[in-house]
Amino acid sequence: MTAIERRDAILDRLCVRRHDQVKNLAEEFGVSEKTIRTDIEVLACSYPIETVRGRHGGGIYVADWYHRGRKTLSPEQAALLKKLAPSLEGHDLEVMNSIINQFAAY
Repeated sequence: MTAIERRDAILDRLCVRRHDQVKNLAEEFGVSEKTIRTDIEVLACSYPIETVRGRHGGGIYVADWYHRGRKTLSPEQAALLKKLAPSLEGHDLEVMNSIINQFAAY
């Protein structure tokens, strides 16, 4: 398994589990904890992944709102739609608000 394949699999696992620990992932993928930490650093550059230190509650978390394959608006896109929404009326305003509510990452 290449590093890219492993990172993809780690992201899949985190999206399902929502939380895991470095030690567990290292054992599962047969690599060192240092390798998993590096993988998480790389993934965190593109995905909403957070590492929390500590024995109780520590580990790797993926943001509650994030689901793999689900498309979301960037903060800039959401801000623009919110700015434009007051210029709309009736059904158009309802549709715009539904888009913002469904796809904005809060």
